[in-house]
Amino acid sequence: MTDPAEPVRTGPGEPPRDVTAADSPAGPGNDPALAEQGRHDLTGRGPDSGRARRGTSGSGPTPSDREAGDGTTPNGRGSTGRGQTSRGTGREAQLDRSGLRPGWTTGACAAAAGRAAWTALLTGVFPDPVEIDLPHGRRPAFALTQEQLGEGWTMAAVTKDAGDDPDVTQGAVVRATLRRGEPGSGIVFRAGEGVGAVTRAGLPLAIGEPAINPVPRRYIAANIAAADREAGGSGEPDVLVTVSIDDGETIARRTWNPRIGILGGLSVLGTTGVVVPYSCAAWIASIHEGIDVARATGVQHAAGTTGSSSTATVERLYPGIELLDMGDFAGAVLKYLHDHPIARITLCGGFAKMSKLANGYLDLHSHRTQVDHEHLAELAARAGAGPELVDRVRQSPTAAGAQALCAEAGVPLGDAVAAAAKAEAQAVIDNPRVDVQVICTDRGGAVVGRAGFTGTD
Repeated sequence: MTDPAEPVRTGPGEPPRDVTAADSPAGPGNDPALAEQGRHDLTGRGPDSGRARRGTSGSGPTPSDREAGDGTTPNGRGSTGRGQTSRGTGREAQLDRSGLRPGWTTGACAAAAGRAAWTALLTGVFPDPVEIDLPHGRRPAFALTQEQLGEGWTMAAVTKDAGDDPDVTQGAVVRATLRRGEPGSGIVFRAGEGVGAVTRAGLPLAIGEPAINPVPRRYIAANIAAADREAGGSGEPDVLVTVSIDDGETIARRTWNPRIGILGGLSVLGTTGVVVPYSCAAWIASIHEGIDVARATGVQHAAGTTGSSSTATVERLYPGIELLDMGDFAGAVLKYLHDHPIARITLCGGFAKMSKLANGYLDLHSHRTQVDHEHLAELAARAGAGPELVDRVRQSPTAAGAQALCAEAGVPLGDAVAAAAKAEAQAVIDNPRVDVQVICTDRGGAVVGRAGFTGTD
């Protein structure tokens, strides 16, 4: 019997072998105990927090920020201003209060598979588990599900563990097949079986590109470069990376990919590499607690943001502002402000999410509410768009695409959306003691629409 301490190796020309708990060190993708320990690593809490653990956090510092967060505090939002509570807010609250287990994105799994495969192509040995570097100092490790070493190519696979998030890609096998590229080509991505391709404008990738989003591309490439340096290379390898997902085309039919023009499979996603599941009750309670703390400490201006890009925008505009991790729960912020007013509230979020608020939706999550392109077309017409442009907005596959069309034509659709969202927010708050501002951002955090405070700034 194979020694459980020794990982399975697959030599050149041999078929891939399934890795089991009996013959490979388990990683967070296939061992509940280690996955639970990984939850403590992410929160910076729990037994022996801060100590490196095999198969979870690697040897690096214990990270404590959250999915879509980009600050230095446990809630991933940077400074929380004057008020600090003993319990987490927003994404942190999901782990502190709900007991839900976080998982890993398809992008993180592809990074792990890619790093292991390149290491094996250079050294002949697959690291298993393989440690990777993710944004914000995270360094998790992943067990390999399959591995294969051929003549001039390697393949490694990782099984996605989405934690307790109800994700359609839970259990999907993400593969990275690497071959040496043409000299000077750098790291080039290709879509393998089960990974979609972009067929329509308005997405963050060009038409024809594999649906591997820009941020995952960066950290997949960074991990391959790191593996190259570890093996004595320059850290600037020429390599063709083909990412595939088993049954991805079938799974993608349960997503919005076909509607937005990503055909043939799934997208490889993950801004931070971490999936943080949430309990609505825990998140909403943390929002209310944040408002209470802000009021108790005399805060006159707070901001509710939907994610990392909008948070960075607000912090750039208003350094040191009190932040509320609103996420998709706009209603939780607005309704609570009716009886618990703060003098000024800035709502800042991506254009698509703010267009939902402009249409009267208080839950901005993509699984529960969708962008209404007919409503966007109506707002575009009010902003001065002619019939042809209005029809193009109506037919645009994405809200970002519609906004870009109007921006090119000099039609301020972003401002129209922000104004409509502000009106909806004021109607829900229904308290003259609260002044509202709405800011819409693009994917990079640039302001594309704004409806300022009614009072003098």
